Amino acid sequence: MAYDFGSTTLGIKNPFKVEGTINTIAGLVVFLLGIYPLIQVADLIKEDAVSAYGYAIIGALLILSGANRMKQGIFSLFRFFVGRSVPTSLAYNYSKTERETAELEARSTLYTGEALHSMLMGRKNSTFIEPTSWVGRLIHSLAPKLTFLPYQLRNVAQELAAMALNIITAIVLYLVLWFVIASGLAGEKAQVVMMPIVGILLLIYLTVLWMRTANSVGTQGKVQLNSSGGLSFGALIVVAILGPILFGYLLETQVSASGEELAKLMENLSLFGAGTNLVILALAIIVAGAAVLPVFIPRIKEVSPSTEVSEWRDNFQESVHPNEIFINIDNIVLANRRYREIPNRVYQEWDPRLNEQTQGKGSFEGQLLIETQPEYSGDWGNKARKTLLSAVSGAVFIVSALLMLFFGFSVIDLINTAQTTGIDSLEALQTTMGVFNSSLLLLFAFLTVRAASKLLKEASHLFWGEMHFTSLLMFMKTEGTFTESKISTGMAYNDSTRSENEVVRSSITPWVITTRAHTSTFATTGVSNLEQPRFLLSMTKNDGELENIKREIIDFLKGREYIASITNESDLRNVSNISSVNVQTKQALADGSHDALENLSEEDIAKILHHKKESENNDNNDKD
Repeated sequence: MAYDFGSTTLGIKNPFKVEGTINTIAGLVVFLLGIYPLIQVADLIKEDAVSAYGYAIIGALLILSGANRMKQGIFSLFRFFVGRSVPTSLAYNYSKTERETAELEARSTLYTGEALHSMLMGRKNSTFIEPTSWVGRLIHSLAPKLTFLPYQLRNVAQELAAMALNIITAIVLYLVLWFVIASGLAGEKAQVVMMPIVGILLLIYLTVLWMRTANSVGTQGKVQLNSSGGLSFGALIVVAILGPILFGYLLETQVSASGEELAKLMENLSLFGAGTNLVILALAIIVAGAAVLPVFIPRIKEVSPSTEVSEWRDNFQESVHPNEIFINIDNIVLANRRYREIPNRVYQEWDPRLNEQTQGKGSFEGQLLIETQPEYSGDWGNKARKTLLSAVSGAVFIVSALLMLFFGFSVIDLINTAQTTGIDSLEALQTTMGVFNSSLLLLFAFLTVRAASKLLKEASHLFWGEMHFTSLLMFMKTEGTFTESKISTGMAYNDSTRSENEVVRSSITPWVITTRAHTSTFATTGVSNLEQPRFLLSMTKNDGELENIKREIIDFLKGREYIASITNESDLRNVSNISSVNVQTKQALADGSHDALENLSEEDIAKILHHKKESENNDNNDKD
């Protein structure tokens, strides 16, 4: 969308300054952390090339990650360009002065003119759609007001709820597996082998699920609900019971080693244990929930959906041409509704149609749907809560960077250990496995915390970027019939001025529906900062505005002049002179006094006789 500058601004300021400051500080800290491993490269390059290259890679990744976060934070602090054409229209804008803008924003409009008309007429809001997935319907049943939030916020709640439900399902399955294995139903060998493997599988599944949830949150331009589905609980319970039993049967029949031998082998291998990482994952989810919910819950409570409109219907019998009705409403009534002299947004054009019939009769109709320039009514929420959310996001990002640093060091240690000790002896194998387990622990911890950082960052950006607007949304339909007739004045024989006017008598039936529309959009940084889809969240009555519109239309109809008049001063003096002559002449003729006519010229007398003759002829025609 073009940056349409105007000296009268819309009063919209950059909402991301606090968030940008926190991201800049977090990025700077990580950037500085990356310098430490790079400093070590010079001392290690000659003695230990593997460690030197490892430190170089770790430092480069930290510096790149920190620089990217710092760049995003600084970018959020730049000037927030706001033209006079923002925010995006609700539907395609047919205004002749906004054609270029309408083409650019067409991809971001959520509604059509017909849909908005249907909402006004039906007192409904098609923005609020019901969820289709099982999880979605569950969370919307537990929190009914969630239905009336924009899709982005509904997706945040839905994804977090799906994550919580899947975690509960996974824990229940793990307990079922543990019971089946620990009770000996799967056999002794399965009891020794499967428990560590099940823990690792549980950790992998939950980590992947957590990362997917983090990637699903955000996206300011999202205009539909995510389809979050839960696990097929019944099928998984069956698998959790039968799977260990079948696996135990295979171990009993295919593996010749005894249970004690397998237990000793597992002990010597020192397989990775998932318990610590599961605790870290649980803590990450708790921290994310504790940061998001204090901001999210008040946002839900703030919802007050309404679909009320103000309506006016009437009928008038006035002497006015139908085209003048449409012209007055368009150029006067609607122009008076403009906000800061910005053209109204036209979602349905007038396109008045006159159906002229014979003998000066006919019908007319036309309808219009407009929205005034949306007025910025502020962002949402307590800034203290949103600041806390941003701060937690930055802190978690720093922690994830530290974990990446330590994970890199562990990998270097693993490589050095393997090179030094090899894996020929049991002791060397155990040492190598110990370092390997530490590396895995840090890897899963890093993935967990990194996902939490991304989720918090996206959620924070959503809450900071939500902006609210109010505007007048108005539909008007005017139809009726008209007939033509003539009005003549000054027809007496002694009148020197006469006016003949063709008057169109119209039966007018206006139908006006207006509402105060409350909308919201999610701003972002960059060129398209306020060109995201805008959601119609609420419609409230505006009887005061409707009364003003009604009064302006009625004043126009009642103030019409039907007879031509003279406003030029010279013409008024001439008419006055002629009128005085007419009065004198009429008095002289009535009295039969010829002395009064002596002062008149022959031309004046001829005019008087001519008017008298016309008057007599008109009287004779009336008698006939």
